[in-house]
Formats: sequence, structure tokens, C-alpha cells
Amino acid sequence: MHDSGITLSTSDGRRRNVGSAPLHPFLCLVLQGQKPLAPSSRHSLEGVDRVIFGRGPVHEIVRREEAGQRLLVVRIPDPWMSATHAQLVNVLSRWVLEDTCSRNGTLVNGVAQVRAALADSDVLELGRTFFLYRDAGPPIPSIQADYEVSAADKRPGLVTLSPSLKRDFEVLAQVAPSTVSIILSGESGTGKEVIARAIHALSGRSGPLVPINCGALPETLIESELFGHRKGAFSGATEDRPGLIRSADRGTLFLDEIGDLPASSQAAFLRVLQEREVTPVGGTRPIPIDLRVVAATHRDLGQLVDDGKFRADLLARLSGHFAFLPPLRERREDMGLVIASLLLRLAQERADQVALSGEAARALLLHDWPLNVRELEKCLEKALVLSGAGAVERSHVVPNAAMALGSRAGSTGAAPVSGSRALSDEDGQRREELIALLTQHSGNVSAVARAMGKARVQIRRWLKRFQIDAEAYRR
Repeated sequence: MHDSGITLSTSDGRRRNVGSAPLHPFLCLVLQGQKPLAPSSRHSLEGVDRVIFGRGPVHEIVRREEAGQRLLVVRIPDPWMSATHAQLVNVLSRWVLEDTCSRNGTLVNGVAQVRAALADSDVLELGRTFFLYRDAGPPIPSIQADYEVSAADKRPGLVTLSPSLKRDFEVLAQVAPSTVSIILSGESGTGKEVIARAIHALSGRSGPLVPINCGALPETLIESELFGHRKGAFSGATEDRPGLIRSADRGTLFLDEIGDLPASSQAAFLRVLQEREVTPVGGTRPIPIDLRVVAATHRDLGQLVDDGKFRADLLARLSGHFAFLPPLRERREDMGLVIASLLLRLAQERADQVALSGEAARALLLHDWPLNVRELEKCLEKALVLSGAGAVERSHVVPNAAMALGSRAGSTGAAPVSGSRALSDEDGQRREELIALLTQHSGNVSAVARAMGKARVQIRRWLKRFQIDAEAYRR
């Protein structure tokens, strides 16, 4: 193997081969700007010596041996990619990207590079095709070396390129046909209702999925809304109403933001789960029901129980199976799948005609999406309107929601740090160092991590803590 000319060390805090859990690096084909509905794929780099990228007449990713080297050859019909565009070489257990005199250059996290050692979550841009590098996946012996999936999969919402999340989704698919209750946890906007609908679709239940936002129910009417009422039960009850729970009979009841359910209603709801029957307000006889419950929350229910704000016995009834949905920024390999899924819904019959410019695709992949899928959906919805019949450009995908939340403050992107206490001298110096390095490296978090000798995830933690927006430093 030739010398890359790069000094390699472990001072950056990245994971290395430790004990019985060896590195299992992956390369993910995330998004093709000219064909955003094209499938995404994940490819194990275990046992590979070199990855060759280039333009080809058809989409083809193959493994072969040549001159004693084990190759992964990636050919994409991308007009903006050169026939011999770039290569990845394994140098002392670290993957190094090298541009091979491409016409349009090779970018890592939006910055042109001739040669660069890759860190976890780095985004590789070749022409208008985007890849993501993962330095280590979980040690799953049965994992496929090559795995491809598209947004048109028969299990919408339960598709991913993340090995650990794929394993979790497979368990959900197994649990779906049963009556086991499920709690979905994750930040707001991560798509918990999409997962609930996928679970219901796989359940085979004949009734509907009925979503209830527990935080939006008026407290004075919760029992009437949930359990229904008889005519004349109270002023304004002019007719019998079945209520939301009975509407889900033989189907799935989706309790969104279950952590916001008032304490006064938790006992009544517990009885429903225990007895599997509902007594309408003003009624005298309980009515049996057959339902499956899926609950979702962005709050820590265990902590709410400890704080006396949520009933432990209700949590026990709901906790048949627990699943965590990570934020969009932590599953960047799935960005292409999520974008394609949203385009299929938003653009409908013209979805296959949508194209993204390189700058637009880059902006979508590198933004942290603090409001998750919900923010991305609104961004794409606006972009489709602004782009008309043409390609979606960078100016069409400015993430306004993040700006409205104040994640950008002025041209520097350094928002004032909230909280009642001023920063310590050490934290103040660290914040100034981060700002200086972000300016020097044009917002490239990986480059900042290398310069500070820290893991990329640590830099992200500091940026969040000090409310610094790296995106605002990109030039």
C-alpha cells in the first residue's frame, strides 16, 4: 500500500479496535441529487483495501480482486462525476479519501479536498452524488456486506441504513402483529406517528388507527373525548358520542405525547387498559373494546414517575415494548430515504421529476435539523413551490425554522449562551477557540475536531452547549 503522506494517531479520540468489538466501517450511498428517489445503500468496508469511485453508464457497485487488492468499485451514472473521480484507501486502519484528478473536485462536509483522512459521519460529495462514512457499526455477525433499500419499500417508515436501527425496526415488525403495547420515544418531529402507522399497517387489525394528542386535549373534556358520552350527560351533550377510544375498536390507539396526559385522567385510562372496556360519561354499563395501544413521548417517563407526575402502574401497562427513534442529525445515512419519502408524498405524481442541485443537496445533508423530520418536510414543501418545474436550488432550501428559533445570531452564527450563570474562564476560552477554528475551517466540524484532537461528537456537544451554529460559518 502506498504512503498517503498523512500522520495518523489516536489523539483525536476516535474508536479503535478494542477487545472483542473490532471496527466495522461502512460507506453509505445516501443521495443522488439528479435522482433523489433512487435507492440508498450501505456497504461494509470490512476486508476491503480500496474503494474506487467513478461515472458509469449504469448504477453498479461490485466487489472484486485486482492485483492482490480487494476492491469495492462504485459506478454511478452521474454526469457531474468524472470517470475516475476519487478513491478511498485503507491506511493503518484509517480510511483516507483521495481525489484522482476529477473534473469537479471532491468535497468532504462541503469543503474541497485533494486528500483527507475521514472521521465518523463525514459527508463525501462526488459530482451530485453524496456518500456518508461511518467509522464503526455495531458488531452484528449476520450483517449484510451490501444492503440496498428505497423509500418505496413495502414497510414505509421502517427502512434505514443504520445497522442498529435496522435491528430495532425488525423487532418492531415482529411485534406489530401482536397486541403488545409499544412506547415510542424520541425528540419531537422524529416521525413517531409515521412509525405508529407502519406498526398498524403490519398489525393486520381491521379497525382504524386513531391518533390522540394527549397534550392538546382540554382537561375539562378529556374523559368525554376519550370515553364518549350519552345524550344528556351534561349541558351540550345533544347526542350519543362513542369517544376516541371506542373509535379505535379492533384497531390501534396512538397516544401521542402520553407524558402530557394530566394526572386526573391517568387513573381512568389505566382502567381502560386493565379491563379492556369503556364506560361513557353518563352511561351505566361498560362497553368492551378490542384495541392495541401505541404511545409516544419526547419526555423521560421514568423520570416523570420518579417526580410523581406519571403513574408507575400506567407506565407498566404501556411498556410492552420500548423503542427509541433517534433524531435526524444522528441518522444522517437515512437522509436520502427520508427526503425521497417526503418527495413521494409532497410532489406525488411528479416526484420522479424532482432534481436537487449539488448546493441544495449539500445544504440538506449538512444541516442539523433541530426540529427533525417535521422541519425537513416544511423545508421541502416550500422548495417544491419555489423551484416550480426546475431543479431545487440552494436558495430554495434555507432552513427558516432553525433561524426562527434563533439558532443563528448575526453573521457569525455565535448566539449568546443562555442561562443565569456566565461562562467560566475555561469555557469562555473553549468557546472562543471553537469560533476561531470554525472561522478558519469554514464551519467544517470534522476539521475542527482534528485540530483540537477531539472526537467529532464532542465538538458537536460543545457547539450545542455554547449555542454555536457551525453552518453559519460555511463559505
